[in-house]
Amino acid sequence: MLQGGNLYYVILTVATMLISRWVGSILQKRFAEYSQRPISLTGAQIAEKMLSENGISDVQVISTPGQLTDHYNPLKKTVNLSEVVYSQANVAAAAVSAHECGHAVQHANAYGALKLRSALVPIVSLSSKYMPYLLMIGLFMASSGNTTVLLVGVILFATTTLFSVVTLPVEFDASNRALAWLDETRVMGDVDHDKAKNALFWAAMTYTVAALASIGQLLYYVMRLMAARR
Repeated sequence: MLQGGNLYYVILTVATMLISRWVGSILQKRFAEYSQRPISLTGAQIAEKMLSENGISDVQVISTPGQLTDHYNPLKKTVNLSEVVYSQANVAAAAVSAHECGHAVQHANAYGALKLRSALVPIVSLSSKYMPYLLMIGLFMASSGNTTVLLVGVILFATTTLFSVVTLPVEFDASNRALAWLDETRVMGDVDHDKAKNALFWAAMTYTVAALASIGQLLYYVMRLMAARR
């Protein structure tokens, strides 16, 4: 029979998996639907127009292979759009490209949450590399009363959780900037603007689920650490 802590972990894992799949399926349906709503500008043209109108001239818009590979690279100062988003002229492509440009605008304006997330990237990269092993070894050693390794693993996990939480305002703010610009420029009608807003909402929900899952897992390891120290 599962003990309380292990039961909590199983329930959390299953619930997170189911919710993630549900959110992901809705996101895919929305983007598939809104990809059928044509507008006058391609994703690349939307990006270039938004950057220009925000006074940003040192960021390049490029096409990158794959699907859902859209991102802003603050080090190279590039808005990377997947091939479909880059070349197609529809509501989904406009929403994605404007969102990624929202990150470029954040960077240009020294948005605090983006600066913090960027500063956490090398720490999280290192944490993610060693954390799983430290947690596994730490849980084993904790059974004999040695909680040092588990404590280090929990601290590393906390940095990844912090990264997930900090990502939320960064993503929501980028979407708000994108939607405000799309509304001001009127590159799409009111109905399509609402569809773009809906698409970006469900995209943001994927980050929300990930952050909540990370918080839940962190609490589990904290409980295991506290129990081992009693």
